[in-house]
Amino acid sequence: MSLFAHAAYSASAYDPKELLPDTGAEVAFAGRSNSGKSSAINALTNRKRLAFVSKTPGRTQTINFFSLGNQRHLVDLPGYGYAAVPMKEKRHWGELISAYLQTRTALRGLVLIMDARHPFTDLDRQLLRWIAPAGIPAHVLLTKADKLTRREASATLLAAEEEAKIYLNCGVQLFSSTAGTGLSLAQKTIAAWLK
Repeated sequence: MSLFAHAAYSASAYDPKELLPDTGAEVAFAGRSNSGKSSAINALTNRKRLAFVSKTPGRTQTINFFSLGNQRHLVDLPGYGYAAVPMKEKRHWGELISAYLQTRTALRGLVLIMDARHPFTDLDRQLLRWIAPAGIPAHVLLTKADKLTRREASATLLAAEEEAKIYLNCGVQLFSSTAGTGLSLAQKTIAAWLK
């Protein structure tokens, strides 16, 4: 899809004051550490190393902006919920993510990355409740779907769709960045938000 063809790193913010100007259109990516967020961004943009993939969870410590041109951005938020990160750092991430999600007028949608083997953790639910008052649509990618059998995958999807019904404007799909499962559906959803 041509929208993603020219994705390029644009800026990082460790502090809300460092965020790019609040103009244009943005789609943010959020998820627990180690849920496959960076891999999903790389698969969607067909880039190997656009977002940094690490074996160590909790490596994304800033909000990273990737430009798609025409004032459109994909925004990689720090992963949450990883125990080995110091409490002070966790608090900082929480404040940074909250400042971004609750004040950003350019935000058109949130892609929430969940490991298909552990969907809808308490932190995932908290994030969806957080964005609800702003009316921001969400789209859940159940990543690592290739690690499930076909039967497990369809049962997981069914249960996740049921849970997503309690949140306004929340879609769900299976996704695998290694097998390419659900890639075009996710791209279509994001492209529609950025139009």
